[in-house]
Amino acid sequence: MSQIRPRLRRRIRTLFLLDVLMDKESRPVVYWAGTTLVFGTIIYHWLEGWSYLDALYFCVISLATVGYGDLTPTTPLARGFTIFYVINGIGILLSLFDRIRALRAERVGVYTAGDEG
Repeated sequence: MSQIRPRLRRRIRTLFLLDVLMDKESRPVVYWAGTTLVFGTIIYHWLEGWSYLDALYFCVISLATVGYGDLTPTTPLARGFTIFYVINGIGILLSLFDRIRALRAERVGVYTAGDEG
Protein backbone atom coordinates (compact mmCIF):
# COMPACT_ATOMS: atom_id res chain seq x y z
CA MET A 1 0.00 0.00 0.00
CA SER A 2 2.84 2.40 0.78
CA GLN A 3 4.23 2.01 -2.75
CA ILE A 4 0.90 2.84 -4.39
CA ARG A 5 0.89 6.51 -3.34
CA PRO A 6 4.33 7.40 -4.76
CA ARG A 7 3.51 5.49 -7.94
CA LEU A 8 0.18 7.33 -8.28
CA ARG A 9 1.87 10.68 -7.64
CA ARG A 10 4.47 9.91 -10.31
CA ARG A 11 1.76 8.99 -12.82
CA ILE A 12 -0.18 12.19 -12.11
CA ARG A 13 3.01 14.27 -12.55
CA THR A 14 3.66 12.49 -15.82
CA LEU A 15 0.09 12.89 -17.09
CA PHE A 16 0.00 16.63 -16.49
CA LEU A 17 3.62 17.18 -17.63
CA LEU A 18 4.59 18.39 -14.16
CA ASP A 19 7.81 16.40 -14.43
CA VAL A 20 8.66 18.40 -17.55
CA LEU A 21 7.85 21.71 -15.86
CA MET A 22 10.03 20.81 -12.86
CA ASP A 23 13.01 20.19 -15.15
CA LYS A 24 14.93 23.47 -15.57
CA GLU A 25 16.14 22.61 -19.07
CA SER A 26 12.61 21.84 -20.27
CA ARG A 27 10.85 24.96 -19.00
CA PRO A 28 11.82 27.27 -21.87
CA VAL A 29 10.38 24.86 -24.44
CA VAL A 30 7.16 24.44 -22.43
CA TYR A 31 6.80 28.22 -22.11
CA TRP A 32 7.56 28.64 -25.81
CA ALA A 33 4.85 26.13 -26.78
CA GLY A 34 2.35 27.68 -24.37
CA THR A 35 3.09 31.17 -25.64
CA THR A 36 2.60 29.97 -29.21
CA LEU A 37 -0.86 28.60 -28.36
CA VAL A 38 -1.88 31.75 -26.47
CA PHE A 39 -0.57 34.00 -29.27
CA GLY A 40 -2.46 32.02 -31.92
CA THR A 41 -5.62 32.03 -29.84
CA ILE A 42 -5.55 35.82 -29.47
CA ILE A 43 -4.79 36.40 -33.16
CA TYR A 44 -7.58 34.11 -34.40
CA HIS A 45 -10.01 35.67 -31.93
CA TRP A 46 -9.10 39.06 -33.33
CA LEU A 47 -8.92 38.15 -37.04
CA GLU A 48 -11.86 35.75 -37.28
CA GLY A 49 -14.03 36.85 -34.36
CA TRP A 50 -14.06 33.32 -32.92
CA SER A 51 -14.54 32.76 -29.22
CA TYR A 52 -11.33 32.14 -27.28
CA LEU A 53 -12.27 28.49 -26.88
CA ASP A 54 -12.87 28.05 -30.62
CA ALA A 55 -9.62 29.86 -31.40
CA LEU A 56 -7.65 27.68 -28.96
CA TYR A 57 -9.34 24.58 -30.36
CA PHE A 58 -8.33 25.59 -33.89
CA CYS A 59 -4.72 26.21 -32.80
CA VAL A 60 -4.41 22.84 -31.08
CA ILE A 61 -6.06 20.93 -33.92
CA SER A 62 -3.93 22.69 -36.54
CA LEU A 63 -0.61 22.26 -34.74
CA ALA A 64 -1.42 18.63 -34.01
CA THR A 65 -1.91 18.28 -37.79
CA VAL A 66 -5.39 16.81 -37.29
CA GLY A 67 -7.31 19.54 -39.11
CA TYR A 68 -10.95 18.47 -38.79
CA GLY A 69 -12.06 21.32 -41.04
CA ASP A 70 -14.95 22.47 -38.85
CA LEU A 71 -13.23 25.84 -38.38
CA THR A 72 -11.31 27.43 -41.22
CA PRO A 73 -9.82 30.90 -41.65
CA THR A 74 -11.97 32.96 -44.02
CA THR A 75 -10.01 36.18 -44.58
CA PRO A 76 -6.84 36.41 -46.67
CA LEU A 77 -4.95 37.86 -43.70
CA ALA A 78 -6.02 34.98 -41.44
CA ARG A 79 -5.07 32.43 -44.11
CA GLY A 80 -1.64 34.02 -44.51
CA PHE A 81 -1.16 34.01 -40.75
CA THR A 82 -2.19 30.35 -40.65
CA ILE A 83 0.58 29.41 -43.09
CA PHE A 84 3.17 31.14 -40.90
CA TYR A 85 1.62 29.86 -37.66
CA VAL A 86 1.37 26.19 -38.63
CA ILE A 87 4.87 25.94 -40.12
CA ASN A 88 6.45 27.49 -37.02
CA GLY A 89 4.08 25.97 -34.49
CA ILE A 90 4.64 22.40 -35.63
CA GLY A 91 8.39 22.89 -35.21
CA ILE A 92 7.87 24.30 -31.72
CA LEU A 93 5.64 21.41 -30.67
CA LEU A 94 8.11 18.91 -32.11
CA SER A 95 10.84 20.43 -29.96
CA LEU A 96 8.55 20.10 -26.92
CA PHE A 97 7.82 16.45 -27.74
CA ASP A 98 11.54 15.78 -28.19
CA ARG A 99 12.28 17.35 -24.81
CA ILE A 100 9.58 15.18 -23.18
CA ARG A 101 11.05 12.11 -24.90
CA ALA A 102 14.57 12.92 -23.71
CA LEU A 103 13.47 13.61 -20.15
CA ARG A 104 11.40 10.45 -19.87
CA ALA A 105 14.07 8.30 -21.52
CA GLU A 106 16.62 9.69 -19.06
CA ARG A 107 14.31 8.83 -16.18
CA VAL A 108 14.06 5.17 -17.19
CA GLY A 109 17.76 4.98 -18.01
CA VAL A 110 17.53 4.75 -21.80
CA TYR A 111 20.10 6.91 -23.52
CA THR A 112 20.28 7.73 -27.20
CA ALA A 113 23.55 8.16 -29.09
CA GLY A 114 23.22 11.97 -28.97
CA ASP A 115 22.72 12.00 -25.18
CA GLU A 116 26.02 10.33 -24.36
CA GLY A 117 28.75 12.72 -23.44
